[in-house]
Amino acid sequence: MNKKPVPLFSLAFVKAYWITMRPYLLFISATAGMAGFAGGPLRGAAATLAAFFVFFSAYGFSQGVTDSFQTDTDAISSPYRPLILGVINRTQTLSVSFTGLFVGCAILYALNPRTLLLGILAVFGLATYTFFKRRWWGGPFYNAWIVALLPIIGKMAALGAGSTPALAFKGGLLWPIVIGVFFSYANFVLAGYTKDLTADRMTGYNTFVVVFGWSKAAVVSDIFAALSVLAAGWAIAPVVLTGEAFSWKGISLFVFASAAAVLAFAQLELHRIRDEKFAFKPIVNVVRGFILLRLAEIIYLRPGWIPAAAVFYVFFEWVLSRRPAKEQV
Repeated sequence: MNKKPVPLFSLAFVKAYWITMRPYLLFISATAGMAGFAGGPLRGAAATLAAFFVFFSAYGFSQGVTDSFQTDTDAISSPYRPLILGVINRTQTLSVSFTGLFVGCAILYALNPRTLLLGILAVFGLATYTFFKRRWWGGPFYNAWIVALLPIIGKMAALGAGSTPALAFKGGLLWPIVIGVFFSYANFVLAGYTKDLTADRMTGYNTFVVVFGWSKAAVVSDIFAALSVLAAGWAIAPVVLTGEAFSWKGISLFVFASAAAVLAFAQLELHRIRDEKFAFKPIVNVVRGFILLRLAEIIYLRPGWIPAAAVFYVFFEWVLSRRPAKEQV
């Protein structure tokens, strides 16, 4: 372990912090936020790219915050991480993470000042997550409500100044998208606990898997997965009901079906596997399912974004394949 961290303003720090951000998971927050943004009026390229940048980077900065408070369990389950190795320290990580999150809040503030309160609420949630992770009833749901704020913020940013959360939910498909994001992410969190079972048990993190065991966690995960698929189906159902299945919007049905199939396979794997060294296999597919469900919603709302969505997903698979530890997700 390095006793002295690398300098904050150095290439070595950038590389170490990039690993901490989990770049292969940035696609989760990007799709969650942009699913909400796609449901609003079409904004200019500058506003759209600004929103995408904020949502894409949000997961990484958030991971820096939560990692800073979970070094005890990560030291056992994820010894490769720069914080554990001492390449960077907690002060550096928190300073960069909070700076990044508040810059993101400022950009969203410029798009709609009323997003600020929700942004601050999300940052507060991240800073307090570890307390709830230690309690079996709290972890997945507590983490999920934070991520479920992203489509609300996205819709408000698209609507622009003056839009409130109440107005964002009026009309459109925000309700099913938010519900889908909530249960999709709760499923990711719960499934993710299986890969850290030993470490969490040793360090006093009484996650659902630690308290009730793998089998019961897999059943609850099934329920979360089913609810996430149903919510996304609710969101894109109009493509069938309005006879648009053979338009460009119909591509959303193919993406939705792909997501459902991937998630079904993930859930079967979660029941079959009992070795946490191989838990990454279903977890990876839970991540794929999350992203594909959101892309189905985005494509239904903005069929003109299909080329960008295709490039986005291919890029996700490429980044995912290059993660530093294959057994970690």
